Amino acid sequence: MVRGKGGRGRDLAGFLVLALCGCERGEDPALAYSGIIPRPVSAIADSGTFILKNSNPLFALPAGSDTAGSGVSFVLAADSALGDEGYELTVTEQGIRISAPTRAGLFYGVQTLRQLLPPAAERARGGRWTVATGVIRDYPRYAWRGAMLDVARHFFTVAEVKRFIDQLAAYKMNVLQLHLSDDQGWRIEISSWPLLTSVGGLSEVGGGEGGFYTQAEYREIVAYAAERYISVVPEIDMPGHTNAALVAYPELNCNGKVPVQYTGIEVGFSSLCTRNPRVMQFVAQVIMSRRLQRKRTCASTRMAASICRRACAKCSSSTRPTSSSTETRPSCAAACCTRMVF
Repeated sequence: MVRGKGGRGRDLAGFLVLALCGCERGEDPALAYSGIIPRPVSAIADSGTFILKNSNPLFALPAGSDTAGSGVSFVLAADSALGDEGYELTVTEQGIRISAPTRAGLFYGVQTLRQLLPPAAERARGGRWTVATGVIRDYPRYAWRGAMLDVARHFFTVAEVKRFIDQLAAYKMNVLQLHLSDDQGWRIEISSWPLLTSVGGLSEVGGGEGGFYTQAEYREIVAYAAERYISVVPEIDMPGHTNAALVAYPELNCNGKVPVQYTGIEVGFSSLCTRNPRVMQFVAQVIMSRRLQRKRTCASTRMAASICRRACAKCSSSTRPTSSSTETRPSCAAACCTRMVF
């Protein structure tokens, strides 16, 4: 099994310490604002510059303060126009001030400041560089700004997932959807169904060794993301795309036979037997698991109602046939979903 390990997250000051150790910027400072991703609501640079160096002090100002220090200042300040995640970044010749109504806004302001610095600032120790003076005001256009990482087809270690989270945070994204199960592998430990990971987690596309996250490791990922204001949404595919689960528990299959572990890229050929009471117990214990629910930072778990290409006689009795007598494409998934009580 492949499992990764990683360190604790960095706070706002930690991110900034990385930025206070670079080399001098060689480009026109006035061009710096044009490269901010995503594009801010407003970014106006003027002709001045501020020299940022590792000797600049950091200030945490009292809430509502309208003063600024000679280094880099942070302040929580009410501003209804910025919402819950917006910020204002002001650069003068005397210093830098990041203000926001919330800590999340301050965090996003730091990410913008990092983008105003050269790449070497993330790696070097010591030095100085220029930042164009001006004002940047920004707030998100979308409440859900996410990306999906498919660890089911190709397993990623905890350390690799954390690296991905860092990249999302750098661009102010706030949702990570983790694709935790599919035909190729089952990646999250469910204590009441231990074979899901000890058997179903041992495969992936291309024949690799696969892997899975223990509950402690998954909790570590969720906590790491939360420190960066990112919510983790676990995705569990059912009733289709379940070959890895069926390898572990063949009694959930319509024919009761153990399928072969799958390492290809095609999907949709497998299905839970939705009329089997044991299946509904399985679905309830996995999707509604209190452990899984507690280890997320978003308001929902995503249950992907995956297509079932074929259904057995038991399943067919509760589904609506399509033009082919052997196919029940959206209704097999619907039969599973409609029997769930959320």
